[in-house]
Amino acid sequence: MIRTLIAALALSAATPLAAADQANTLTHGMAQMHLRVGTTTQMEVLEAFGGPNVTTLDGDGHEVWVYDRFATVSANKDSGFSIGMLVGAGGGDVAGGGGLGFGSSKSKSRTSTRSMTLIIKFGPDKRVVDFKSRSSSF
Repeated sequence: MIRTLIAALALSAATPLAAADQANTLTHGMAQMHLRVGTTTQMEVLEAFGGPNVTTLDGDGHEVWVYDRFATVSANKDSGFSIGMLVGAGGGDVAGGGGLGFGSSKSKSRTSTRSMTLIIKFGPDKRVVDFKSRSSSF
């Protein structure tokens, strides 16, 4: 009973992460790997990439799905150093001490944006008849 409950909780906790990961599978490589003209079905596309951002019909009546994914990547780099020295002396009833320290710190931040657009056209049999992908980074 407890094992079943733990397994059910683990499964339900993993489900949202799987859905989030699915949105990140849209790359040129994944499109080339999963999409085959005349073979890949709409269900297979949904399993591989999730739901499209836009669905429409073209002038010939073909169903067209558009996937747009955007990602902002930030990288921070901190570097620095510090040097310190503590000097002390004592003897008899007299004691003295002194210290010296200095340091430097640098911080760099870099942000880039990437976008990926995938357009898939389906035939009347709900199979891929054409697809195009485009990506940019800025």
